[in-house]
Amino acid sequence: MNIYGKYQDTLDEILNELLTRFNNLNTSYQKETDQRLFEHLIGRVKSEKSMEEKCKRKGLPLTPHSALRENRDSVGLRIVCNFIDDIYQCIDLIDQMPDVDIVKKKDYITNAKANGYRSYHIILSMQVPEEDVDGETPGHYYIEIQLRTIAMDTWASLEHEMKYKHEVKNEKMISKELKRVSDELASCDVSMQTIRNLIREEN
Repeated sequence: MNIYGKYQDTLDEILNELLTRFNNLNTSYQKETDQRLFEHLIGRVKSEKSMEEKCKRKGLPLTPHSALRENRDSVGLRIVCNFIDDIYQCIDLIDQMPDVDIVKKKDYITNAKANGYRSYHIILSMQVPEEDVDGETPGHYYIEIQLRTIAMDTWASLEHEMKYKHEVKNEKMISKELKRVSDELASCDVSMQTIRNLIREEN
């Protein structure tokens, strides 16, 4: 039985709606400013297998309620921006959406994780016309959004590829090097943001 039960189709609809909405937002922003709000956008509904594994790790029953209420990442989006300020601009625009509430924020850009991971995570509660797992109509569903710069996204993808798909020897040394590279990329992000700000001041 699908862990999402009868709500699977609604999750797919939410994902498609959000992808369309953000792409339209990016197009409108570019027309107004001649600059992209973000460079690229990807989204997914977490696979049944991944959600089941997550529920098992957390000691939760394999039910739609566990998948959609105890966990809040059944629908996920990743927004990759060119500059740090664009991330916060995206968050401001999300906060203005009428059918969406930001219920949780984690700023791993200002406060990076110990391993060097940087990103901004938000959890949304979105109102939709369909029934939710609590039997309410209109329903409310959770969405996780990760916002990163290109540098942050590159680091996270490579770190995952190297550390989670292979057995790692000299783990302490590699972790130290990954943290060093993360700090260097963060410095580049700040420098690029500063350069853009200087260019804008001249125009």
